[in-house]
Amino acid sequence: MIKPIIAGLAAGLLLVGCATVAGKVAQPGHDFPEASPYTVSEDAMADVDAALARAATSDKRVLVVMGANWCHDSRALAGWLSTPRFAALVEARYELVFVNVGMPQTGDGHNLAVAQRFGVADLPGTPAVLVLTAQGELLNADTATTWRNAASRSEDAIFAELTSLAPSGRQ
Repeated sequence: MIKPIIAGLAAGLLLVGCATVAGKVAQPGHDFPEASPYTVSEDAMADVDAALARAATSDKRVLVVMGANWCHDSRALAGWLSTPRFAALVEARYELVFVNVGMPQTGDGHNLAVAQRFGVADLPGTPAVLVLTAQGELLNADTATTWRNAASRSEDAIFAELTSLAPSGRQ
């Protein structure tokens, strides 16, 4: 008798934790959009190289978002990037690349050579955000791996950081 009750309560809690409303994740105290763009690329390094080449001709920076669809912080950041406010910033100032890194913090990571190429030796969690010049210089070495709390950051804080790292003079 107790086991079915416990199972029912657990199922109910799972449903509450996964509830969404109009494309937004329902979490106490948090309201953010959510997206799952971290597809497994056949060659993530080539995707980054293509973005660097585009950035060289467009006077933009490259925004490499390294995450995974299992990660709510990765999905939250991707959701913000898909909103009109962020999409306008990205369109004007960045070449955006999503890189699926699996679960590097448990030893089951992939595409980690992308981060290592730009001087990020370890990904302690997801997401990580690399902002690169068109020449491949990492501009945010001090904050690249600090995005693991993206779901709890405010929209304005995320926007301010990405704006501060964007090339100046572009609107």
